[in-house]
Amino acid sequence: MSTDDKRIREFAYQIWESEGKPTGQEKRHWEMARKLAEAEALAPSKPAKAASKPAAAKADGIKPVASKPAAAKPAVKAAAPKAKPAAKPAANAPSASSVSKPAAEKKPRAPRKPPAV
Repeated sequence: MSTDDKRIREFAYQIWESEGKPTGQEKRHWEMARKLAEAEALAPSKPAKAASKPAAAKADGIKPVASKPAAAKPAVKAAAPKAKPAAKPAANAPSASSVSKPAAEKKPRAPRKPPAV
C-alpha cells in the first residue's frame, strides 16, 4: 500500500468518524478523502519556522532552549466551512472615541396605506 493510499484511508476514517460512523457511505467517504489527499499533495509546503531556529543556533554553538510541547492538532473536518473574518471598519469612518454626540434617533415610519381596490 502506497503512502497516498494510507493517507486517503486516514482521511476517510476521520470523515467516517466525524459523521457519526454511518453505514453505506464508504464510496462517498473514500472519494472525499481522495480529493483531500490530492489537495494536500498539491499544496505548497511551508518550511517550519521552529525547525530553522535550532539549526541556526547549533551553527553558532548556542544550545537551543526546550519549549513546551505543541498541542495536538484537531482532526481534519471535510465538511466544516471556514469562518470568515469580521469586517474591518472603513479607513475614513470616525472611531467610537472621536464621536462625541450620540446618534440621533430616527422617526418611526408612517404606516402604509392599503392599496385601492
